[in-house]
Amino acid sequence: MWKRALTAAVVVTLMGVAAYASFFIAPEEKTMHVLQKIFYFHAATAWAGETAFGVCFLANLAYVWLRKEKWDWLAVSAAEVGVACITVVLITGPIWAKPAWGIYWTWDARLTSTFVLWLLYISYLLLRTMIEEPDRRALLSALFGIFAFIDVPIVFGAIRWWRTQHPAPVIMGGPGSGLEPTMRAVFFFSVLALHTLMVFLIAERYRLEKLRAEFEVLRREAEAT
Repeated sequence: MWKRALTAAVVVTLMGVAAYASFFIAPEEKTMHVLQKIFYFHAATAWAGETAFGVCFLANLAYVWLRKEKWDWLAVSAAEVGVACITVVLITGPIWAKPAWGIYWTWDARLTSTFVLWLLYISYLLLRTMIEEPDRRALLSALFGIFAFIDVPIVFGAIRWWRTQHPAPVIMGGPGSGLEPTMRAVFFFSVLALHTLMVFLIAERYRLEKLRAEFEVLRREAEAT
């Protein structure tokens, strides 16, 4: 228990330092000023969400190949954390867009593909609630999860492949893109903090899913006697 508490304290500390650095260390952007500081949380959370879906994808592949329960537990855990991250992205995006663009939402390639990604993984989680038999639920949801991951590279590439309302990428973008050195350091620290939180949440959710599966086994055994 103390190890989990210590890990949680480290995660909270990293998040606090990232928030402090975003507001008080990173310089203001010359056109959006303080408004731009939401970038450090918004973009880092998006990266963490896509990473969580990557973990879900690999776990789904592993389940289809090996048919071991632990991969199903990891897949659903990562999917739920990914959905939470993308939900935050879909909330913080319009908060930033309204003062920057004058509108909360527009159906451009990046925003639309991100919304579709959210819907796909919501559907993945809903599918799991509709199938009672554990092995069948795990296999069908794994197959759907593998399909759903197709949208992740589309989200990543949307602002690189098409002209959109969304700003061009400042990280791994084209010529002339990039961040001021302090901004870049703060951003990548925020990415580290959000990924640490993501890993912690997936681990905690995995532990809960394992306990739930063990309880279901005991319940079925009790009903059979």
